Amino acid sequence: MRYSDFDRRLAALGAQPVHRGRVVRVWLQGLAIDTGTRRRLSQDFLPLALREAVPALTAALDGLARIRSEHAGNDGTRLLVELADGQMVESVLLPRDGLCVSTQVGCAVGCRFCMTGKSGLIRQVSSMEILAQVVLARRLRPVKKVVFMGMGEPAHNLDNVLEAIDLLGTEGNIGHKNLVFSTVGDPRVFEALPRQRVKPALALSLHTTRAELREHLLPRASRITPEQLIELGEEYARDTNYPIQYQWTLLKGINDGKDELDAVARLLKGRYGVLNIIPFNSLEGGDYQRPEPERIREIVQYLHSRGVLTKVRNSAGQDVDGGCGQLRARAIGAEQVVELRRKRTARPDVAGTRGA
Repeated sequence: MRYSDFDRRLAALGAQPVHRGRVVRVWLQGLAIDTGTRRRLSQDFLPLALREAVPALTAALDGLARIRSEHAGNDGTRLLVELADGQMVESVLLPRDGLCVSTQVGCAVGCRFCMTGKSGLIRQVSSMEILAQVVLARRLRPVKKVVFMGMGEPAHNLDNVLEAIDLLGTEGNIGHKNLVFSTVGDPRVFEALPRQRVKPALALSLHTTRAELREHLLPRASRITPEQLIELGEEYARDTNYPIQYQWTLLKGINDGKDELDAVARLLKGRYGVLNIIPFNSLEGGDYQRPEPERIREIVQYLHSRGVLTKVRNSAGQDVDGGCGQLRARAIGAEQVVELRRKRTARPDVAGTRGA
């Protein structure tokens, strides 16, 4: 269900824009949708047909998503969220009242260092399912920042993501700079975002300065060279007055050499942005490794000395084996084991049948 569908349902119940805005505002705060205003009770404010439909509307909203499990860690709490059709995504409660949400079940980009990418794309997450992740989190604690950096590529689900961003930046009471659209880069993003009423901050997955290596690491991303991506990011940064967050998953022996560091310093020096170094999450497995802590410190110091503002961002949840996509992968694996055991139990005893 998209928000536009829900809005039409409210309108069919006689709700005027002021009533529909009130309903979505209180829902996005994690409150009951018939919560009154400071001065008026809901029965003095909402139309009768809408009040009578509150139980059905609440059931529909609550049915969008539920928290299947919580996994607390030192750097945030990961939430495994089950959607109405049984598919699962992940959200992360981040420090300083932040929340990371998923925009797809799986992902089509297929980044070679990402657990989510290994599953491929299962389906899109609707705008209401994206918003429901915020609602679930706000029922646990305040949320003042939302980053679209969980499972999925937001550019591949652009309409739903932009609809969710618009609602969060208006009715959801979140500052526009505190809504962060994370993408590997897609021409549609740079065409659409400047036209939006709510213009989010932008995080661009760079990972390397070499076009051929980027195509290898991100096999199904749009064919934008690192230089082109940075130019597009710089234009958006100057337009919105928000610095770009350039993401760089650090892979030992792959993109941590001096040649890469010199190239990234040349490309980013003087740009309106920050480079987020994300050491590879060794729990993802595969063919990649995380550089040693001393090497990570050397890289940051070197880039600082070359005039590039650089920060280290660890993937949340590593201490609970909860890097992005891992909770879902383990839950699916456990379900498959249970289903296999069920089938084995239900299978006729062949030897016993023969003896009968």
